Amino acid sequence: MPPPVIAGVDGSAESLAAAEWAARESVRRERSLRLVHVWSWHPRQDGEPATAAQRLMARRALRQAEERIGRGCPEARLEEEQVEGPATAALLRAAEQADVLVLGSRGLSAFTGLLVGSVALGVVARAVRPVVLVRAAGEAAGAYVPAGPERSGRRDVVLGLDLADPCDEVIDFAFEAARDRGSRLRAVHAWQPPAPFALGPGEIGLIEEPWRAAKWRDFMAAVLRPWRDKYPGVEVVETLTEGRPASPLIRAASGASLLVVGRRITQGPALARTGPVAHAVIHHAGCPVAVVPHE
Repeated sequence: MPPPVIAGVDGSAESLAAAEWAARESVRRERSLRLVHVWSWHPRQDGEPATAAQRLMARRALRQAEERIGRGCPEARLEEEQVEGPATAALLRAAEQADVLVLGSRGLSAFTGLLVGSVALGVVARAVRPVVLVRAAGEAAGAYVPAGPERSGRRDVVLGLDLADPCDEVIDFAFEAARDRGSRLRAVHAWQPPAPFALGPGEIGLIEEPWRAAKWRDFMAAVLRPWRDKYPGVEVVETLTEGRPASPLIRAASGASLLVVGRRITQGPALARTGPVAHAVIHHAGCPVAVVPHE
């Protein structure tokens, strides 16, 4: 049985937007949608693990998400689950079973409800599957459109492409998202002149300044060529700029349907980190952000 799309819900406006986004994504991917509510475990003297109030809050949060999905995406196939906290550990376990895990986000360094900053960022930094963060205001889910529609009016999918480490998992996720939405894919790479001591023989940084951007452009086209062949129906726009990558990605994501960035998997919980580019776009991009882990 294919893994479901999973959305964490806690009754907040952000998690409701995430649930609706996840519902549309589950239809695009032809997967079921599992709504997961995490309640904190505080054992009582009589041994009852969850209070009646906790059970009521969980049921209310799940019902609100179901009602939101019923209005916005009634074709989604729903299931639900209540799990014990701590929240980060519970959501990481859920992510292991997910095709995609979707969480609500306020951006600008603040997360809401159970998905507070340390929890949401902890999940993004450690999850083994892609995690999408969705805001309530300006939520960019868009209406469901089957694969292969007329693209008029469809918003771009933006790919943050690291040409120093072009990872198949990240690129494939972005192309698949663009194909499923009938959207254009905008691939963005920002290059920086390397320090002289970091250069090796034959590296692009040794080329004279006027030719360096052209060489990066050729390299970008070569990296994307097999993906254009794999997804022939996806229109691709290549954007190359000089400087740090976060700012051009945030600008490109304005009005986009999705921004896709990568995160390198590190060994050991003490080493888990989001990375500076992913961290910046999570907090400041105005559209949903997919963070795709890779080796």
